[in-house]
Amino acid sequence: MAVPRSLPAVLSALRCPLCGRELALSGSALRCPQRHTFNIARQGYLSLLADAKARSGDDDAMMLARDRFLGSGAYVPLRDAVVQAALGESGAPQPHGADGAHIVDAGSGSGYYLAGVLAVNEEAETAGWGFGFDSAVRGARLTAKCHPRAVAATWDAFRPFPLADRCADIVLDIFSPRNPAEFARILAPGGRLVVAHPRADHLAELRAAVPDMVGIDPEKERRLHAALDPLFTEDHRQELAFEVALTPDRAADLIGMTPSARHVSAADRSERLAAEGALPAAVTAAVTVSRWEPR
Repeated sequence: MAVPRSLPAVLSALRCPLCGRELALSGSALRCPQRHTFNIARQGYLSLLADAKARSGDDDAMMLARDRFLGSGAYVPLRDAVVQAALGESGAPQPHGADGAHIVDAGSGSGYYLAGVLAVNEEAETAGWGFGFDSAVRGARLTAKCHPRAVAATWDAFRPFPLADRCADIVLDIFSPRNPAEFARILAPGGRLVVAHPRADHLAELRAAVPDMVGIDPEKERRLHAALDPLFTEDHRQELAFEVALTPDRAADLIGMTPSARHVSAADRSERLAAEGALPAAVTAAVTVSRWEPR
């Protein structure tokens, strides 16, 4: 087991999930003064969820499909929009610590978007660190490898975060569950929350070709504001729409990385998408990227 390179920097922000006390490195584990102990897996992520059961989460096949799809570069425009919203025109928020911006990715998946934000100004001495957590073990494994300054853990976004108050300068919530009270608690003064969620016409061409895919909740925008407005003010919004060229393999991964994977089997996906004329040449990704400041 190799201790993650950035763990010493992140350690002061971490808290014991059981008692809320500070955690310290003890061999190949983290331990609090109450002697609650959490292993560092040999793949480099922190096993903070331990035996607790997450309320939701992607399985291995979904996470690997997401990693392949994002690795193809298909969602680079979305990653760039997330980076722009997170860092703003100045290139970064005013960090509350001397070591640069602290970035938390809640529901980090493969760490793709966290790595995109961390890659900016990565040569600077005060480049900061990133902490990403996901309820899926495969997601934590991938996030642990996404960038040298990233630390990953297993954790459920619906639970109180294992993080100190006001420890983060940027919180990312990209196609992930939202926990507004925890976002507000961990953000330092002047911090930013960046949210990306699909619009009603997201992947419409593919949904037309594969009717069993899960639809987009038409109330998603209203529910987002109902959850965040009491605690945050929206100060940036981008309605993003871009084309993604499709091949049968890419389309299968695009379906397989979403909740639609639970409704359209892998075999069914391959058979339908390989049929002549079944697959649109391209699909439109329609996503809203917004930035919020704590009230």
